[in-house]
Parts: sequence; C-alpha cells; structure tokens
Amino acid sequence: MTLRPLLIALALAAPLPALAQTTFGGIQADTSAPVEVSADNLDVNQADGTALFTGNVVIGQGEMRLSADRVAVQYASGDQQRIDSLTATGNVTLVSGEDAAEAAEAVYDVAAGSVLLTGDVLLTQGGNVLAGERMTVDLATGAAQVQGRVRSVLQPGSN
Repeated sequence: MTLRPLLIALALAAPLPALAQTTFGGIQADTSAPVEVSADNLDVNQADGTALFTGNVVIGQGEMRLSADRVAVQYASGDQQRIDSLTATGNVTLVSGEDAAEAAEAVYDVAAGSVLLTGDVLLTQGGNVLAGERMTVDLATGAAQVQGRVRSVLQPGSN
C-alpha cells in the first residue's frame, strides 16, 4: 500500500479556501547554483535547442531536488550553455529541506526562479498535508501558493 492515497484521503477531509499560501522547504534555494541533471538516457536536438532526459531523472540545485520519469530542457535562445526552463513529467517529486511535493507535471523557470507544479499536487510538511491542483513556489523566498480545490490536514502544535 502506498502512502499517497492515504495522504490524499486525509487531505480531502479538511477543505480550505481555493487559494492557500505556505512556505516550501524552510530554506531559500540558491537559484544561482549550478543545475545538475542525472538520468538513464539523454537525447539532444541541436536544431531546436532542446534536450530530453528520460529514466530516473534527478535534478539538483543547491538543496533542492526534482525527480521525474522524463525532463525536457529548453535552452536559452542562442545560448546552449544557459537553461531557460525544465519541464518534468511522470512521478514528479520536488524536495527541499524536509518538505516534499508530488505532482503530475512541474515546470521550473530557471530565470524567474520559480517552479509550477500542476495536476493533483500533494505537499507534505512534517505531519501536515496540503493538496490542490497547482502550486507555484518562489525559490528565492520559499513562498508557495496553492490553488484549485485546496485541501489541508494540519497537525495541532505544528508550524
């Protein structure tokens, strides 16, 4: 039995307004740190400036880790040394500090320093659970905003 269905069931038991704000990771991510990517496979398309990592993909930047089945990398126009954005799909998990979020898809806008998670987003922070349809995380501040039928389970005495 996986933990995700149980957490979703708990999250659905306590509705909140359709918009909730929280912090993510308890730390500020270093958006100027190098982005490291590891995967089983890599396909590069020089013509359109993209790369596709597949199989056990793990992206790290400072303390942040993003894992997925597949990650498409879009390089900056005219500069194949600078990443513009990363789009992760399939078993997407974003971890920062003790916080973890799961979603169907995540788009990391490297220049803006933000991650947008969409599709059955589930955030766990210690014993607290927050669920919604989309979550935007500002990596510079750690602030997160959750939208779309937001549900939460908050444990007494926790932050």
